[in-house]
Amino acid sequence: MSQMKNFTKGFITNNPVFVLLLGMCPTLGVTTSAINGLGMGLATTFVLVMANVVISLVKNIIPDKVRIPSFIVIIASFVTIVDLVMAGFAPALHEQLGLFIPLIVVNCIVLGRAEAFASKNDVFSSLIDGLGMGLGFSFALTLLGGVREILGSGALFGFKFISGDGILVFVLAPGAFIALGYMIAIINKLRKA
Repeated sequence: MSQMKNFTKGFITNNPVFVLLLGMCPTLGVTTSAINGLGMGLATTFVLVMANVVISLVKNIIPDKVRIPSFIVIIASFVTIVDLVMAGFAPALHEQLGLFIPLIVVNCIVLGRAEAFASKNDVFSSLIDGLGMGLGFSFALTLLGGVREILGSGALFGFKFISGDGILVFVLAPGAFIALGYMIAIINKLRKA
């Protein structure tokens, strides 16, 4: 029961984007389309899960003085794996996400979960926590990217279903702020109801 609570906490009650407002740089930067949001979310989920598992395994052998640098090295190792695999197997998506893939290393969601949860809990709990937070982040990025893609170009996951042009501002940077602001307002209203 506790494991399910850890999983749903990251997905629903403490969603990193809609509730905690963490990871705003990739949230606003890559969500011009649903596929970009999904790709970035899944890449971050992989890093979150793997980093949480490894940090949970080695937490007792890392000295306190080098705890954070050690966590960053572990996280950077998994980000490098994601970057190379994506470059090899999904080059178009890799090019779209660009610099935001290496920036997963400094994403406060990943380091925050490593410090707040994985360094204090067992491996399985850390895995579930990373999965919940990662899928919550993926859901938020995909939803935001989908809304921006529908409003901006009349398409979803690249499939055009509305003829003509969309509202240009939603494809541009200001559209990310507008769409995210409205989505957070709607979610806050639903949470309080």
